Amino acid sequence: MLTSFLCNRFKLPIFTPMVKQISSTQNKEVKHLLQLQEKSRLRRKEGVFMVEGQREIELALKGEFEIKAIYFCPDLISFEKIQEFTSDEFQVTEISSEVYEKLAYRSSTEGVLAIFKTKENNLRSIKFETKNPLILVAEAPEKPGNIGAILRTADAAKVDAVFIANPKTDLYNPNIIRSSVGCVFTNQIATGSTSEIIDFLKENNISIYAAALQASKPYHNIDFTKSAAIVVGTEATGLSEEWRENSTQNIIIPMSGEIDSMNVSVAAGILIFEAKRQRGF
Repeated sequence: MLTSFLCNRFKLPIFTPMVKQISSTQNKEVKHLLQLQEKSRLRRKEGVFMVEGQREIELALKGEFEIKAIYFCPDLISFEKIQEFTSDEFQVTEISSEVYEKLAYRSSTEGVLAIFKTKENNLRSIKFETKNPLILVAEAPEKPGNIGAILRTADAAKVDAVFIANPKTDLYNPNIIRSSVGCVFTNQIATGSTSEIIDFLKENNISIYAAALQASKPYHNIDFTKSAAIVVGTEATGLSEEWRENSTQNIIIPMSGEIDSMNVSVAAGILIFEAKRQRGF
């Protein structure tokens, strides 16, 4: 259960916090929370974001994200459960079912929302625990659903890091959190420009394998057992020339149909799990 996990894992004290109550959807705080969900500029400015659901909150805490506030609907979750993973360092607010329905994207998220502090997600924060790290790089992914799917693949494969080059949206977009089912919190993630990420990979002697049509070798003929970064681009334009010029080897997934590309998250899954197969999973 979430409650016992949080108490045991994070040693959070059980106490009776001061609880605010919000019953109106016209409340200023509710309007601010809606803006926080919708506007990336506000998330960046305030350095916070919203998480919906017990599972996602649990994963955020496990990923050592700092919680700032909790909102719960007593019709869906008991105060006793909320009390078990609260501390005196943040506000607990009881909200009506109308307010919860206004704020929540899903009706099946157990009646709890939380505000967390963002992380910087820069390359300097990346730490590898393995001798031959495996990294998944996605250049300029635009659709939150694709980013979420890539992060789910990365979590399933337990890659050492995920790099997003030239990101089009912030990682704390609620659609990314939702589509990743919380895997935005379980992966070690960094963002940066294509040039910055290439420099980082070269400085750390990590081979670059760019998924591209030009001058490519079939992916299953490549040795991924050494330090490797697998790089995928968008379905529309593929990878930029900078990646192709700086790659150790361009790679391709042989296809037998009429088209020459597939969904970026599907391609990433095929390539990453070939690397995992070679490494004995």
